[in-house]
Amino acid sequence: MNFQSNAIFLFLTLLFSVSFAQSKKAVKKYDIPMVPGIDKAITDIEEATEIAKEIGYPILIKASAGGGGKGMRIVENPKNLEEQMKRAISEATSAFGDGSVFIEKYVSSPRHVEIQVMADSHGNVLHFFERECSIQRRHQKVIEEAPSSVLTPELREQMGKAAINVARSCDYLGAGTVEFLLDAKHNFYFLEMNTRLQVEHPVTEWITGVDLVELQIRIARGEELPMKQEDLKINGHALELRVYAEDPLNDFLPSVGNLEVYELPVGKGIRVDNGFEQGMDIPIYYDPMLAKLVVWAPDRATCISDMVKAIDAYQISGVNTTLDFGKFVLQHPAFRSGDFDTNFIQKYLPNPMLLHQELKEESVALAASIEQIWEREVTMKNKEFQ
Repeated sequence: MNFQSNAIFLFLTLLFSVSFAQSKKAVKKYDIPMVPGIDKAITDIEEATEIAKEIGYPILIKASAGGGGKGMRIVENPKNLEEQMKRAISEATSAFGDGSVFIEKYVSSPRHVEIQVMADSHGNVLHFFERECSIQRRHQKVIEEAPSSVLTPELREQMGKAAINVARSCDYLGAGTVEFLLDAKHNFYFLEMNTRLQVEHPVTEWITGVDLVELQIRIARGEELPMKQEDLKINGHALELRVYAEDPLNDFLPSVGNLEVYELPVGKGIRVDNGFEQGMDIPIYYDPMLAKLVVWAPDRATCISDMVKAIDAYQISGVNTTLDFGKFVLQHPAFRSGDFDTNFIQKYLPNPMLLHQELKEESVALAASIEQIWEREVTMKNKEFQ
C-alpha cells in the first residue's frame, strides 16, 4: 500500500469513526429510540467493566471505526469480558487502525432493518423505504429483501421519519443508510448510520424504480432531488443474495480455487452485479464476494420462487459458494413465513459435524440390519438342507 493509499485509508477510518461516534449524540435531540450504551469509544477494560455492570448483560462490543462485522463481540457474562475486549480491540486495530470500541446492550433475537435515505444541498431529505437484512453470518449480511415482511404501514412511516431525522441531525448530504434493530415486539432502536451507498442498494432500486447511483451523482453536482416523499411508492418485492466464495458447511470459511465453470442466470426480473468471469482464480487475499444476485417479482412468494430458479440456473464449479445456502434459506418455513431474526443460521443451519454423525449412525444401523437379514437367510437355508 503506497503513501497515498495509506492516507486515504486513514482519512476514511477517521471519517467513519467520527461519524459513528457523533451520530448517537446528534440524534438525541430528535428523541430517536436507541439501544442503551455509551456515546464515546473506549479501550480501557476497567471502564468497560463498569459500563457493562450499569447497562447489564448481555452486551455488544463494537469497533468504533469499522463495519462488516469486524471488531464485534457478544459478551454474555462478566468472566468473558476481558478476553472479548482484547479480541475486539485487536481485530479492530488490525482491520481499521483504530482499536477503540463502543459498548451497548445486546438485543437478543433482533431483526436488522435499514432505511435508505437521500439528502440534497437544498434542505430536502427523503427515505426510500426499508431493507430487511436479518440473514447474516458473523454480523455480515448474506440475504437482503425489500420491503420487510413484518413492517406495517404505520411502523414503516415511523422508521422512515426517524431515518430522515437522523440525516437532518447531522446536516447530511448524499446517499446514506440508517440502520435499526427491531426487537420481538417490533420496537425499533437506532443502531448506526452508514455514510455511503450499501451493497444491497439494488433491492431498493427495484421496488422504487429509482437509480440511486444516478441520484447520488446528481446530488453531488448540486442538483435538487427530483421527487417528493409522496411520489415514492413500493412496487413489488425484491431479494438479493450475496454470492460469496465461501463454504457454508465449514463456518463460511473462504473457498479459493479456479472458476472452472461460471455461468450467470438471465431472464426477466433478474439482475446480477458481477465481478468475475469463467477461468479466473479466486484468491484468499480479498473479500470473497463474487457477485450479487438480485430478483424482482410482483409479490414476495413469487420473488422467493423466482430466486430459487435463478440460483438453480447459476452454474459455478471450482469453488464452494453461498448459492446452496441461499436456496436453503429461501425454502425454509421460517423465512417463508417471515418469522426469523439475525440468529437464523444458529437456529436452522444444520451443524455439519452432527450431520456427518447422523449419516454415520444411519450407515452403521443399516449395516447391522443387513447383517441380521443375511444371518437369518443363512440360518433358514441351513435348516432346509438338514
